[in-house]
Amino acid sequence: MLDANLLDGCPDRPLADEIFSEILARDGMRIERIVSTGQATPAEAPWDQDHDEWVLLLAGSASLRLDGEADRILRPGDHAFIPARRRHWVLWTDPARPTVWLAVHWPPKSA
Repeated sequence: MLDANLLDGCPDRPLADEIFSEILARDGMRIERIVSTGQATPAEAPWDQDHDEWVLLLAGSASLRLDGEADRILRPGDHAFIPARRRHWVLWTDPARPTVWLAVHWPPKSA
């Protein structure tokens, strides 16, 4: 994905699984592109990561729930910070067209 357009190469049909593509990794920090085609996080299996994450929605649409916060609908240009150990769910992603995320992961700040 080096020197590529993040919106290129998206599937033209729904897939069983999301596509995770690493863009860059350096000293505990990782940037990835995620392409969703209608996927959602199972209610009984929220994400619970040991690292902070910032996501930017580039294309499509999605709904995101962070434990203890109101659900939010994301459209292109919207972004969210997900602190380490905060349970979260992607409630839905657009099944009609690819939803493209840019995600940045890094270790949480020490207390």
